[in-house]
Amino acid sequence: MVSTLDNAQPTYIAIGRRKNSVAKVKLVSGTGAISVNDRSGEAYFQFNAQYLNALKAPLLCLGVENNYDIYVSTHGGGLRGQTDAVKLGVARALCYISQDQRGDLKKEGYMTRDYRSKERKKYGLRKARRAPQFSKR
Repeated sequence: MVSTLDNAQPTYIAIGRRKNSVAKVKLVSGTGAISVNDRSGEAYFQFNAQYLNALKAPLLCLGVENNYDIYVSTHGGGLRGQTDAVKLGVARALCYISQDQRGDLKKEGYMTRDYRSKERKKYGLRKARRAPQFSKR
């Protein structure tokens, strides 16, 4: 989705999801800054290079990592799930910018939502599949 506020630069908005995490991503032309929940991206993701590289991966794939600022509002799940949700949101927002880039992102696997989530607990069991210990005597 594309929106413009007060005749300013266009803002590209997309939603990414993973497990229980939901991330609303806004891409704006800029210098490559990342802001997550009104904090810097580095501080939010605890200066973990693996998380930061993962959410920048779609931008790096297209070679536009310093052309856009990323503003994210995320909730639910843990940091890993939120990172993957942001990555999907960034990839979807890049597709709004240009449909020509969709093929490159899809080939690298950035356009696919990871649908796996936690299985629910069943009655009579300790966890989803773990049964209580059996005692013969």
